[in-house]
Amino acid sequence: MKTKLQASIISEEDGGESIAHLLSSEFPEFEIVFRSSNINRTQDYSLHHFPDLLFLETKLMNNLPDIFSHFREHLSQVIFITDSEKFAIKAIKTGVGSCLIRPVKNLEFVISIKRAIENIRMRRASLQASSHHKINLPTLQGFKRVSVDEIIRCEADSNYTFIYLADRSRIVVCRTLCDFEKSFSEHGFFRIHHKHLINLEHMKEYIKGKGGQVIMTDNSVLDVSVRKKYDFLQRCL
Repeated sequence: MKTKLQASIISEEDGGESIAHLLSSEFPEFEIVFRSSNINRTQDYSLHHFPDLLFLETKLMNNLPDIFSHFREHLSQVIFITDSEKFAIKAIKTGVGSCLIRPVKNLEFVISIKRAIENIRMRRASLQASSHHKINLPTLQGFKRVSVDEIIRCEADSNYTFIYLADRSRIVVCRTLCDFEKSFSEHGFFRIHHKHLINLEHMKEYIKGKGGQVIMTDNSVLDVSVRKKYDFLQRCL
């Protein structure tokens, strides 16, 4: 599982070189997983990647509310960097986590990152606590109440989903796997295949291959689709 915090940089100035240098020198606990100078790539990238921290340095303001909203929805911290106080005010009104004015001062940069780290830690603590909360899984007889962390994996079967639990029991639920993917994505689950949504905490081993396979704590062996392989490895490493 990943141990470092993940940061992505979208910068029209220098492709994020200066931000990357500052971040690496002051906060080695961050790993920079993506850099680009093209703001339009942000939307494509954001469909599948949710870093802990996103730096956004651009003069284009029209689509920023949508970008900020998307990353906030997936609990990423966003730091907006601009040379315009007017743009900074607009960004703040959209709910951006923090805003820096160029030229970025080292002290202001450090303060913003420390604030972001604290928010990230609070978010992770909240998610960890929520994973112990009980949820209701509807069954043909009524419903079964389980903790999210008891769920090893979910398997699609048409409009039904098989839920496999740590006690080796299986629950058949009349909901699609897509529904569970949306509900569990923030609780350490990842969809490795169109049929399989797994709890990463219950993964024992990954076996290399075209897409590869995972072995879960219930000893099930599941295929990882070729399309999902890169994102899956990025999430785990």
